[in-house]
Amino acid sequence: MHRDNNMRAAVVHVVADAAVSVLVIGGLLLARSLRWTSMDPLAAIVGSVVIASWAYTLVRDTGGVLLDMQPDPSLARRVREAVQAQGDRISDLHLWRLGPGHVGAIVSVVTAQNRGPNL
Repeated sequence: MHRDNNMRAAVVHVVADAAVSVLVIGGLLLARSLRWTSMDPLAAIVGSVVIASWAYTLVRDTGGVLLDMQPDPSLARRVREAVQAQGDRISDLHLWRLGPGHVGAIVSVVTAQNRGPNL
């Protein structure tokens, strides 16, 4: 994953502000021209649902980073395949995200052969 959650949060914030502003202005214009007095609160409710949905996905993704969840299952699979291709076995594999595009790893390998650090 090459997502920068800080940049994403800034973009979501600006887009959400703009979207809610457009919703509120539209609601006020409809309320004024068509006498639909419920349009202003309805626009606020729709805007809050949109913001809550964006916030939920951002918090979920950021929480995954903070809780050290595995950043990319396909990366773990590729590491396992590369190590196990030579007959070794991985007893423990831990990957975590260090930053956008950077992943750290701790790998415990069980091998029957004497190997150095380079496979």
